[in-house]
Amino acid sequence: MGTCPERRLPEQRPCRPARIHAVERLPPPGRCKPAQFIPIRFTFFNKLTKDGPLSVAFDALVLSEVLGRDVSLGKIIHGDNHASLKVKIPTLLPKARKISEKISALLASASPPDLILNRHCEECEFRDRCRQKALEKDEPSLLSGMSAKERQKFRSKGIFTVTQLSYTFRPRRRPKRLRNKRDRYYHALKALAIRENKIHIIGSPEFKIESTPVYLDVEGLPDSDFYYLIGLRIGNGEAAVQHSWWADTVEEEGKIWRQFLAILETVEKPVVLHYGSYEAIFAKNMRKRHGSVGAAIAARALDAMINVLSFVFAQVYFPVHTNSLKDLASCLGFAWPDTALYGPNSIRSRIMWERSYETALREALIAYNIADCRALQCLCNHLSMLSQDRSTMQTARMDLINVEEMKPLPRFLLINKDGAALPEFKAINKAAYWDYQRTRVYVRTSKIIKKASRQRSGSRAKRPLTERKRMPLKSDS
Repeated sequence: MGTCPERRLPEQRPCRPARIHAVERLPPPGRCKPAQFIPIRFTFFNKLTKDGPLSVAFDALVLSEVLGRDVSLGKIIHGDNHASLKVKIPTLLPKARKISEKISALLASASPPDLILNRHCEECEFRDRCRQKALEKDEPSLLSGMSAKERQKFRSKGIFTVTQLSYTFRPRRRPKRLRNKRDRYYHALKALAIRENKIHIIGSPEFKIESTPVYLDVEGLPDSDFYYLIGLRIGNGEAAVQHSWWADTVEEEGKIWRQFLAILETVEKPVVLHYGSYEAIFAKNMRKRHGSVGAAIAARALDAMINVLSFVFAQVYFPVHTNSLKDLASCLGFAWPDTALYGPNSIRSRIMWERSYETALREALIAYNIADCRALQCLCNHLSMLSQDRSTMQTARMDLINVEEMKPLPRFLLINKDGAALPEFKAINKAAYWDYQRTRVYVRTSKIIKKASRQRSGSRAKRPLTERKRMPLKSDS
């Protein structure tokens, strides 16, 4: 995009390159008033996130610097139906400018930025390489759910690794009035579980399924709210029955929903178990779209769905960095048939199937969905074991630790019995820890000062008390 000579950027302004998809020119609103320019950005997403308006705000920031005047409006054209969304730039401009300055500082720096894993890593092609480096450095961002503010707080205390963080956990007894309330999540306890490679539990978790367990897992396209695969596993052990329903198009979504309700209606006292909030949103949306008329048992079961993640969170700490179903089931010994379909890869495989209709892609997605149901069953069976009596649980599982039964750690943990945490510190501790006499610092070491202090102390010695004579009073005379 060219600039007029009289509108060139000043030298002190930073260079902010941008690839603006299109610019719309509006006629001037009046005489002697400049024309308005609107940056336009195209995206294929049907659902927009906050990143879309921020990208348009950045385009408007660059365009305003080129034109030499403010740009107050932007536009996004997105989705299959080419929907248009107007974006008010002034409200987003401060945040876009702040992010732009941070990116400029990172690019200008000679050293690489800190390695931090975030929620965008699942969509990045360098995910495996960055995760391997994070494991080598024992980076705290490996712990999912830890915010940047919390990491900075730990850094200010000198905690830079997951192992260091594990030594900061202190078991505390909760008051009786808070025993029945859910405790907060401890990142330090998660790090401790990873360091000791043992499962840690808080309190007495109760996970009991007295009726027929039904394990639910759903696959869909979140961008278009289309659910194309429903997986259902009924029962435990060898008697478990697996069902899978596949929808080729959006029109078949209601068909597989009705098939799902028909099977659920035949189960005696079903208890629907799922992991995460995706299946709960699925049940809510499908009941709005297609209803559940004539399926009273299924409707009651869907009203009482159990999210297993809510039970694990803040109560059971597995020795893995995240609480994803894949990590927890793998920790318990479950083997996944195909790990390549995890996360966004399943969405990509579905889109590839819609273009090619390859049977192998369809069978791979169905097999992956069945593995999710089996993994959820494995996790629920293990959680049921944790709900048993404590004595039985401790004898059956030696790799399980109850936080309430942990002994309190010493206040100064880094000082061992020999006075050093590392061999290199022994020489320092040997010079730092003196005998009892040398722990006292004497300021008055001169003989003259000692003699003068003795004389002063002698002159101020207490004299023996003498009996005072009682003066006669007027009343006595």
